[in-house]
Amino acid sequence: MRRTLLALALASLTAAPALAADGPSLTLYHTGNDQLFQGNAASVDAGYAVVHEMRTLHLNSGTQDVVVGNLPDYLDPEAVALSFPSDRKTQVLSQRLLLSQGHNGTLTGHIGKQVTVLGNNGQNLVQGTLVAVGADGSLTIGGDVFGPTVVRNYGAIKLTGGQVGGGSRLQLRVKSHDSDDVDANLTYPTAGLAWRASYAAMLQPGHSCRVQLKAQASIANRSGRSWKDVALKLVAGKPSFATESNAPRPMMMMAKSASTPQQSTLDDYRSFTLDGRIDLPNGSVTLTPLYDTHTFDCDRSWVYETGRQWQPSQPMLSENFTNGSDNGSISSELRLRAFDTFPAGVMRVWTRDKDGHAEFLGQGPVDDTPKGRMIALTLGQSFDLKGQRQRTSFHLSRAARTLDEAFRVTLSNAGDVKRTVMVIEHPSRWNHWTLTSSSQSPAQQNDNTLSFKVDVPAKGKATLDYALRYSWSPGDD
Repeated sequence: MRRTLLALALASLTAAPALAADGPSLTLYHTGNDQLFQGNAASVDAGYAVVHEMRTLHLNSGTQDVVVGNLPDYLDPEAVALSFPSDRKTQVLSQRLLLSQGHNGTLTGHIGKQVTVLGNNGQNLVQGTLVAVGADGSLTIGGDVFGPTVVRNYGAIKLTGGQVGGGSRLQLRVKSHDSDDVDANLTYPTAGLAWRASYAAMLQPGHSCRVQLKAQASIANRSGRSWKDVALKLVAGKPSFATESNAPRPMMMMAKSASTPQQSTLDDYRSFTLDGRIDLPNGSVTLTPLYDTHTFDCDRSWVYETGRQWQPSQPMLSENFTNGSDNGSISSELRLRAFDTFPAGVMRVWTRDKDGHAEFLGQGPVDDTPKGRMIALTLGQSFDLKGQRQRTSFHLSRAARTLDEAFRVTLSNAGDVKRTVMVIEHPSRWNHWTLTSSSQSPAQQNDNTLSFKVDVPAKGKATLDYALRYSWSPGDD
């Protein structure tokens, strides 16, 4: 069955309350779910937020049922709380949360309301109370003496009263001593809302490493509900949550902000409170500044790493032993020091080409980083730099329980600029070893790492020679 997009004509809602004039406040928690920020605009059961909002309910004296609508798709049913002013003699006897039902969530949120079903040419097909919405989009309309009507082919639906929102609804049984409009505080956690930091680092021209960094909060709303004029607080840290599911890219927007957020602590976490109120449309990613743009020193390096850190349970004596594969690639890395608290997120690194255009160099994850700590990113593999490692000698003495091994590393640079390459070796045949000779002094040496800084001329080559001796005791054989 093919249908055109539903046209929803809405008036004021009588059964569901209106939002208070000052709007809701949201506390959004950091997410590690990359796909919340990608794909289409469908709602996603991932991320975490706590919503605080005021709802105005019209109550009559006595016991009654009240419906609170326009709720997100992924509420935590056991954590929804509604409270009334302390001076009001009102009691919630029970509450029931009816969750959104898939892509028909908007319609299911209006079950029990009056609707008019229109045909493809705009003619009225049927009018009455919406009783049910089928999985295939079919509608059951409350009937008269002839019974209910099931409509499967239609063009649009008019809702004669209500609010567009998620299909989730909170049904309350309330006992009130007075007949009056009352403001109630509604608090609930929900998925579909989350944030992460987004960093854009622009490398500055010149021989020294300088970077201009723009830090923003990237806020995803895939909750199934749009939010308007919300006060926003962002929490950085890693509370324990249930596993987040994968999510499909929504539209990108830039929020208007008069100043950067105010930072403070929240128990073991950091919080950022935005200045003013912003809109968070459903199916969107909103960017707002975290800090003013900073320009500061950084460090570029190129790394040729052979193998990995690994210690065997006994000496590895075979001449053919290798510690991982070596494809000759040399990685380009960027290091910078956090000028303030850096919440976890993604850093994208750019440079300006000769035509003035900003071009992408690479990106990497940023963990929660306190002020003053170093951040290291691997941007990618250098096109012009290559490495080759060859064993030049091998001698095993089982009687003396020693193994001597030597290597030559050849580094080539096809570029126009001299590079200094950090060669990192992980001696991994056994946990007891010594450097017996090298063509240049090591830059670092510890239990499982040996590194050298090697200058490689432009359009040229450089070599590094070094030798290791492993030794072990009789009990290690």
